[in-house]
Amino acid sequence: MGIRLFSKISHAKQILKSGLLSSATIAEVPKGHMAVYVGEVQKRRFVIPISYLNHRSFLELLKRAEEEFGFDHPTGGLTIPCQEEAFLYLTSQFESGATS
Repeated sequence: MGIRLFSKISHAKQILKSGLLSSATIAEVPKGHMAVYVGEVQKRRFVIPISYLNHRSFLELLKRAEEEFGFDHPTGGLTIPCQEEAFLYLTSQFESGATS
C-alpha cells in the first residue's frame, strides 16, 4: 500500500511541475493540504489536509478513484468518485477522531 501511495503522490508532484494547474490554483492550496474534486455528477473542489492520507477509509476512496480514473482525472486534479455527503461525513469523522 505504501508504494501505491508514493505513486499517487509522485504523480501529483508531476502534475504540479508540468504546469497543468495554474499558479492561481496552486496558490489557493496551503502547504500541507491538497485539492480534491468530489462528486458523482457535479464535482465540487475541497482543500483537505494531507493528514487524511493516514486514514484507512480515505485510502479506500483513493483506491476507488484509481480504479475508476487511473491517473487520467477529468478535472485535471484528483477526483474522488463518491457522493459529496458521504465525503463530508467521512472527513467529519477524521476531525472528531472517530475513524482511523
